[in-house]
Order: sequence, then C-alpha cells, then structure tokens
Amino acid sequence: MKSTAKKKFNKKNYIGLLYIMPWLIGFLVFTLYPIIASFYLSFTDYNLMDAPTWIGFGNFTKLFGNRQFLKALGVTAKYVVLVVPLKLAFSLFVAFILNMNIKGINFFRTAYYIPSILGSNVAIAILWKFLFATDGLVNQVLGVVGVDPISWFGQATPALFTIVLLRVWEFGSTMVIFLSALKEVPGDLYEAAAVDGSGPWRNFFQITIPMITPIIFFNFIMQLVSAFQEFNAPYLITSGDPQKGTYLLPMLIYDNTFKHYKMGYASAMSWILFIIVMAFTLITFNSSKYWVYYSDNGGEE
Repeated sequence: MKSTAKKKFNKKNYIGLLYIMPWLIGFLVFTLYPIIASFYLSFTDYNLMDAPTWIGFGNFTKLFGNRQFLKALGVTAKYVVLVVPLKLAFSLFVAFILNMNIKGINFFRTAYYIPSILGSNVAIAILWKFLFATDGLVNQVLGVVGVDPISWFGQATPALFTIVLLRVWEFGSTMVIFLSALKEVPGDLYEAAAVDGSGPWRNFFQITIPMITPIIFFNFIMQLVSAFQEFNAPYLITSGDPQKGTYLLPMLIYDNTFKHYKMGYASAMSWILFIIVMAFTLITFNSSKYWVYYSDNGGEE
C-alpha cells in the first residue's frame, strides 16, 4: 500500500513539474542566467566581440567619475520624484470618484482603464510626440485661450514634463487596485464618524487613507520600480534630448551596450541601478511599520 501511494505521489510530482517546466525554463534562461552573466561581466572589459577581460572594480570606479552617468542618474531621480507621487495621487483621486454611486459608472471605469492598455504602445508614444509638437494639438488649444506656443521639446524641463504626463496618463492599473481597496473599507466606520460630526475631508484623511495604506504601499513599490526602469517613452519621444534632459539611466545602459559595445561597463551601470532600486525598496519596507495599517492584525498607522 505504501509503495502504491508513493508511486502515485511521485507521479503527481512529475506532472506538476511538467506543468511548470515552461516557466522554469524561461526563468532559468531569460532571468537567472542574465543576472549571473551581467554580474560577472560588470567586472570585465567586454565589447561583445572579444572574450571578456577581468578588470575588477574598474568599471565601477570609472562610473563615478563619468559626468554623463552622474547626469543621467540625476535626471532619473528627478523623473522618479515627479512621476511616482503624481501617478499615485491622480490614480487615488479618480478611484475615489469612481467609487461613488454614479449612473453609468461601469462605462467610466472601463474608459479610464484603457490608457493603461495603450500607454506602452509605440504608436501612443509617437502620437504623444505629435500632440506636443510646436504646431501640435496641445499648443493649438493653448493658442485658443491666448497662450503663446510652448517649445515642449526645446528645453529640458518641459520635455521631461511631457514624459511624466504620459506615464501619469497611464493610471488605469493603479486606479483599479485603489478602487478595489476603497470598496473594502467598512462602511460602519463612516457611519460612526458621521455620528461624531466628521466631514468628508476628515473622513478621507482619518479613515480612508489609513485603511488603504497597504495598497498605497504596494502601488508605491510597483510604481517606484517601474519608474527607475523607464525607457520606451523618453527613447521614442525625445531620444534623451534636449541637453540630455530626458536621458534616463536605462537609456545610457542601452546606448553603452548596443551603440558603443561596452557590455561590461553597461553591466556595471545595471548593477548600480539594481542597488539603488533595492535600497529604496528596503527603506520603504522598513518604514512601512510606521505608516501602514493592517486591520486584521492590529498593525500601526
């Protein structure tokens, strides 16, 4: 009996392993191997043609004396500081409105989600570039109200703003997660607050926000990681110009890899970016005990 049961158990294990084999192969080949390879290559001089030459920490020491790398790092930091809070705030604002009992609300929920589906599309990035061109639709609308045309791509700050605006426009996925969280807030909390004479603003900041802090925490982490990896929008819309004002670190990594054939140098940049993202993620996780409230286990606000 035990032998039969063991055979059945082993058979089930093999079947389960067979089902996850495509994912496992993909993870080993396209995720784990590139991570290990890039870590090794970051300590080498490798031009994609010749064999890698070990140079130790040479790439890393060279990086922090490179003005282009430091500028790209600064632009990336500015982009992250702008896009993450703006996207979270706008997503929560729209989710709060869509959580109301409004006629035809399902249509609006669908309509507001569509930009998230289309946002990463190359065609949308090109369309965005035409919208903000000197004679584009945005300047035409501004002209109607008497505002002179703005050279959106002629200066660093407006150009970066257009990239940030595109990513904020793709708020659908974040909004849906916020909307789900808002629906889970117990209604009796608002009823008790109403008895005490609490108004809408006080309810929002003292009930709604504390109750959805786990979702705020989740969305913040996801948007933070995504923002640090931004590539498509600045590459397609501005190509990093003007004055490298939209030249983010992932673009610098791409250029050093596929234009200058400095794979070892680019790998070192990738690991610096990984360390930065990991550091901010760990800081956020460690700080969460002071502001994230878990209602099921009596967590702290």
